[in-house]
Amino acid sequence: MPSTARTKPGTPNPQEVRIGSIVVDCTNLEEMIQFWSEGLHYVPRGPVRPDGVMLIDPTKRGPNLNLSLSNEGPAKEYRLHLDLYVTDPKTELERFLRLGATVRHPPRKGHDFVELADPDGNPFCLIDIDWPKRRNFWGDDWSYGNHP
Repeated sequence: MPSTARTKPGTPNPQEVRIGSIVVDCTNLEEMIQFWSEGLHYVPRGPVRPDGVMLIDPTKRGPNLNLSLSNEGPAKEYRLHLDLYVTDPKTELERFLRLGATVRHPPRKGHDFVELADPDGNPFCLIDIDWPKRRNFWGDDWSYGNHP
């Protein structure tokens, strides 16, 4: 049975649980290291191992991203993906497409995100954190970027 005990925000908790890293299986380790390093502005923590690498946020704000070599290939159905919050979605969409991302589902009118896939086929979304306050072009202006 889960504990219902709670501590006040900011109070140290001896049983702290937090996300330390997110693991992404990949078949082309070198390509994925380049894509996610440039995409997130992360750097490797230590040398690249034959079976993977841990990428870290040099500002120490985001969780680690562990790229793990696998021969399984991408799963058909995903129950987990990354949401990347962006302040300039048009620029970030163009940048991720240049890095090798592909569009899985184009943005739709009235939504704040576009779903992409990394070079290994793993899905992730770019989320416009200011939507709809400053702009409203997800799905309204799909004249930019390489898309299906």
